[in-house]
Amino acid sequence: MTWADFWTLIATLNGEATQESCQLLAEELSRRSVPDIIGFAERHAEALYRLDQESFGTLPIIDMAGPNGTPFPQSSDSFLYARCAVVAAGQAVWEEVFFDVDKFAPYTSTECDGEWLLYVPDQAYELATGKEWDRSTRYCFESFSNKDGWPDMAS
Repeated sequence: MTWADFWTLIATLNGEATQESCQLLAEELSRRSVPDIIGFAERHAEALYRLDQESFGTLPIIDMAGPNGTPFPQSSDSFLYARCAVVAAGQAVWEEVFFDVDKFAPYTSTECDGEWLLYVPDQAYELATGKEWDRSTRYCFESFSNKDGWPDMAS
């Protein structure tokens, strides 16, 4: 799947990865070939992997505070869901955050959760084949897996 095809499909979310919008995307994707579903999963994993960077992951959650008003850090899960929300927001937003880290910050909000986007490839595959998908992708999308994005982390 080309990046253009991937972003065209992502655009059907209208900027948000809600349960409903992601279900519709999974249904749309399931009408394509299995190689397209796999290609979507690969592009999605790579888009998340590229966002897996210290500059984004160390931003605090914008609408939470710790004791005495101290910034509240993102957990590995909240960082993954924030990255999903950035992808769901579309190609322009995804590209902009690389040039301006502050544009990532709104996606750390507890009101902004892209978790549903994680399930789209698996749902599409199951709808298309009737089977569960035990998949892996070239890029790991889990938080802190991009070693180049976290140069200060010990290997």
